[in-house]
Amino acid sequence: MRTEPMPTRLDRIFARLDREPVRPVLDVPRMTRHRVVLFGATLAFYLAIVLAVAVTSWLVRFDWQAMLFRPYQQWPEIHAFLDYWVVLGQRGPTAVMVAAWLGWRSWRQHTLRPLLAFGAALLLLNITVGAVKYGLGRSGPHYATDVGSNEMWHWFQAGSDIFPSGHTANAVVTWGILAYLASTPRARRWLSALSAVLSLSVGLTTVYLGTHWLSDVLLGWAAGLLILLALPWCEPLIARAEAGILTQRDRWTERLPGSRTTPRPAPAPAPVGAAVGRTAGTTAGPAASGHGGDAAPALVASAAPQDEAEPEPDPAAPVRETILPSAVRANRPPPHLAPGPHTVRSERTPVTPVGSRRPPHSDRAPRNAPSAARPTTGG
Repeated sequence: MRTEPMPTRLDRIFARLDREPVRPVLDVPRMTRHRVVLFGATLAFYLAIVLAVAVTSWLVRFDWQAMLFRPYQQWPEIHAFLDYWVVLGQRGPTAVMVAAWLGWRSWRQHTLRPLLAFGAALLLLNITVGAVKYGLGRSGPHYATDVGSNEMWHWFQAGSDIFPSGHTANAVVTWGILAYLASTPRARRWLSALSAVLSLSVGLTTVYLGTHWLSDVLLGWAAGLLILLALPWCEPLIARAEAGILTQRDRWTERLPGSRTTPRPAPAPAPVGAAVGRTAGTTAGPAASGHGGDAAPALVASAAPQDEAEPEPDPAAPVRETILPSAVRANRPPPHLAPGPHTVRSERTPVTPVGSRRPPHSDRAPRNAPSAARPTTGG
């Protein structure tokens, strides 16, 4: 009994990587009624935070209380760790990591949608958050001078571009795009929880370090969530951009000198016997009428231009691979079969072998031969 070793987990992983990838049917999120309601609620919360800070409400007083508490002095033992943890909200390092992962996914799935969706999210983040930052001009805790004020409308002062928090909004968008592009519901749930934990921790870390007010973090969370909720409105534009990029790529590929080209099927040549018959028929008449001597030169003269019209192959020219149509490849026999007609076993006529199947032996007598006389005993 032939037994084969069971493949290990590593073997299955490499077998999956070596398999030819097929573009999957991805579930593109749509702008449903539930998403529209959630987008409207988040936008209302966003505007409420801006209004509460603009009128110097209780939220501004709470910002000052948290800043004067100075968490980095209350718990100095975690300061070194949080200095590195806050990097998860910086746009440069996180964008490189997520873009590398999404680029691998785009290559495996034969689609540009992950990279294009990520680019659209970052573009929306830069436009919306950047416009509000410079439009409101709020100074950070390290640059605040008037205790109890909202520190807004300081457009030409240093550090007046911190409202909303860019680290927090970037953490929501960068890690949340992984959940948005997840291909299974289970992966979407796990990635949503992971992105929520990262964005919450990054926002609270900026408050601990004293680089942002607490209201900055609240507005950053809302700004990032608005971008993720609005991405389904950008899906038609992403699909058109992907189609345009792939079409342009195909055009450039066709212009390359070494690109593969599928030749057009040439017309089937006429049978050789029919051509010879027609030639002999046309020349038999003159030959029978006594002009046989002129028929042979005429035949040679008519065949000479055909031989001269065929161009000789140039050895310096690039050799292109000829790709046969699928119908021709389907009719080809497998390379391991001998040429000729093949029938299945049930259609073959059974053949009975002639003679005995037993191997010959010197002491064995033939079956139909007369037996020798046995010797008699006694006298």
